[in-house]
Amino acid sequence: MPRRFAGPASILLLAASCCICAAGAAPPGGRAGGEPIAAPRISTVSALNGAVIVTLSSRTPGATVYYTVDGRTPTSRSTPYEAPFLISSSLTVRAVAEARDDEVSRVTTRKFHLDVPSGTLVWSEEFNEAERGGADARPNPRLWNYATGADTNDSVGVLCAYGSSVAPCNRAFPNSYVGNDGDLHIVAQQPSAGVYTSARIDTQGRFSFEYGRLEARIWVPEGKGIWPAFWLLGNNVGVVGWPACGEIDVMERINDAGLPPGGMEPSPPPVPDTSDWNKGSIHGTGFTGNAIGKLYYFTGGATAAGWHTYGVIKTPNRIEFYIDDPNYPYATFTPRSIASRPGAVWPFDNGQSFYLILNIAVGGVWPGSPDSSTKFPAAMRVDYVRLYSD
Repeated sequence: MPRRFAGPASILLLAASCCICAAGAAPPGGRAGGEPIAAPRISTVSALNGAVIVTLSSRTPGATVYYTVDGRTPTSRSTPYEAPFLISSSLTVRAVAEARDDEVSRVTTRKFHLDVPSGTLVWSEEFNEAERGGADARPNPRLWNYATGADTNDSVGVLCAYGSSVAPCNRAFPNSYVGNDGDLHIVAQQPSAGVYTSARIDTQGRFSFEYGRLEARIWVPEGKGIWPAFWLLGNNVGVVGWPACGEIDVMERINDAGLPPGGMEPSPPPVPDTSDWNKGSIHGTGFTGNAIGKLYYFTGGATAAGWHTYGVIKTPNRIEFYIDDPNYPYATFTPRSIASRPGAVWPFDNGQSFYLILNIAVGGVWPGSPDSSTKFPAAMRVDYVRLYSD
């Protein structure tokens, strides 16, 4: 689901190494005659079962932190820090802070010795807000952001924040909430003829991960012009833009069960006893649109309009998609998948982490506009989102 986002300002990490300076030059980590640039520092909070979430910071105003997770010395060409990221394996984080005039701090290094077995639950979002605050509660505001205003991809919808009454949004007909059923509800509404509202929430700047098995249990709506999705973008989207940041589409589909995937998709092969599908795809520089993706067909009369677990297994140089059972991926992509595409760049293993997005788009190039057959409200329900160690 190609979308463009503005990234948050870089911030944050760690503590200290030394080097020798040429006579008369500003010392590493400082300006000649001025305050030194503070070396980054690190803070952590516990996730689940031994994993931790790392936050990087610098006390120097306006400094940007760059870091590595493979032990290499960081420079201003390394990964810029954009958001807290989860780690569940043993690795070394090294970071520098850079301020104006290209001056950099000393390097800070921290080694993590984590012994989290593969397949261990290390983070989860269970959408329990209604248990604490009543029905129609706001999704955790410390985790989820809202996109607002006109949607992207030529969607005809308007994105509404939680509780918004800015027209055409209407608090009485919410576009997102956690119900007393323990599910996140993202709802496309039609407040008047030709006017549509919906919601998109994300963890940009608040939570991200690089590797692991991520899944969400979702019930999607179906109807002409309805486009639900669960997807990921690279934290560096605000620095390098889309598609260079990388995009991973775990769950997305359009329109009614029984309809073909649409003009952006190749004609599906005949599949017995099935009429509904999901698409898993990846995007990056040189491979956008329908370039790298695969359709999964539900069998046995099942449709996407029912509970299914949509997952991605992200490991070094490998991305796999599955539905309901991680032991049976239906699609696998590696750098070889894009090798034949001139100018294509694999953006999924350069040290950055990825943040989560859940949304419904209404209309757009792929699904087309809603029509008289489309039923509103159209709700996507999310039981949970869970991350397991790789």
